[in-house]
Amino acid sequence: MRTDTSPGTLPAREHLPAAPAGTPVLDVVIPVHNEEKDLQPCVRRLHEHLDRTFPYAFRITIADNASTDTTPQVARQLAAQIPEVTTFRLEQKGRGRALRAVWSASNAPVLAYMDVDLSTDLNALLPLVAPLISGHSDLAIGSRLTRSSRVVRGPKREFISRAYNLVLRGSLQARFSDAQCGFKAIRRDVAQVLLPLVEDTGWFFDTEMLVLAERAGLRIHEVPVDWVDDPDSTVHIVRTATDDLKGVWRVGRALATGSLPLDRLTRPFGDDPRDRDIEDVPKGLARQLVGFCVVGALSTLFYLLLYSGFRVFTGSQTANALALLVSAVANTAANRRLTFGVRGRGGAVRHQAQGLVVFGIGLALTSGSLAALNAATSEPAHSTELAVLIAANLAATVLRFLLFRAWVFPDRREDDPARAVAPSSSSSYDTTPFRAGDVADSWRDATVQLLPVRPHDTDARDLR
Repeated sequence: MRTDTSPGTLPAREHLPAAPAGTPVLDVVIPVHNEEKDLQPCVRRLHEHLDRTFPYAFRITIADNASTDTTPQVARQLAAQIPEVTTFRLEQKGRGRALRAVWSASNAPVLAYMDVDLSTDLNALLPLVAPLISGHSDLAIGSRLTRSSRVVRGPKREFISRAYNLVLRGSLQARFSDAQCGFKAIRRDVAQVLLPLVEDTGWFFDTEMLVLAERAGLRIHEVPVDWVDDPDSTVHIVRTATDDLKGVWRVGRALATGSLPLDRLTRPFGDDPRDRDIEDVPKGLARQLVGFCVVGALSTLFYLLLYSGFRVFTGSQTANALALLVSAVANTAANRRLTFGVRGRGGAVRHQAQGLVVFGIGLALTSGSLAALNAATSEPAHSTELAVLIAANLAATVLRFLLFRAWVFPDRREDDPARAVAPSSSSSYDTTPFRAGDVADSWRDATVQLLPVRPHDTDARDLR
């Protein structure tokens, strides 16, 4: 497996190499706000479970979100009594803010978090983080919505969760099944590149992180969980839902405009089979053909509707020219984004100008067909005109695809492997390049796998 990296990319996926003595493999963060009642039993139960079942060194970090009750005192007591427990205090509320702060400062190669109510059965914790330790996956999430999950909760929360995930699938094309389950993990090297792109600091933090990771091609592992609803949950459903919908709109707009610098995450690993050169096979041809056909079918329907509308007020040649011009602009824009994957505004004017040249060829074919029809019969039926135009457009479609692929949107990745999408200046996302060497260099040359630490090996515990 290739392991060479460059600034702004992640190291190749590998089983986590040996960490320095005393460094935990897993850091489980528990974000809390005014949880003086539930914090102590939660931490003790989690610590007992990890000490008994987890084969590696671990840490539990209590992330206090500006609590105003005795939660900070309880957290400090737990940290003083249990060596594997630490506490982190933030003066501002926000679960996303707490996770970003703790995960960014942690030295553990695998980072996780869970809600303080421990609604999720802890037996799912090891299956959650195992794919990250092995190097198989980049993120892992617990899911309450798979067929094999066992969930106990009221119909209102069930409806809200499923409706929210339908919104994500319909608007952001998300494929993961449960964005809201408070049971997730991420590799630290992935987090260091991904977290600067996540803007939300509240409950939408999880969703935004998962959407960006999925769009960048990172691998998300899902674990079916057993989950029992906490009847005393303090989450404000209406306000959270409103904030989530605002986040969906913001992220969807950023993805549509290409203002997110996802190239720093795309194909970040060494041995990606999609990057292998195969002789005599054009790259991406099948995907481009499918995209082009879908866009072409929709454009044809749009063109025919326009033609029928313009034909009411003008002659056939003028109606054809106007309909073809409008549909050609829309067709070029759609193919630019959906078929050939060109994001951002760079080169858009040039692409439209070239598209108009292609439009001119299509206009010549369709106008010539209409002229031939009018020469054959003085008053052709409207249905006959449409049939002729469809045949002419089919003939022009093949030529249009070839010109788009070879001239308007040629694949220049081989000539410019460092090509990146220029983020919009209006975006509020951080675009500072990530220096992989900050952490990844210390792992890149290590080849020794982690050795399990038995739960009762006191010498390993003493090192922490």
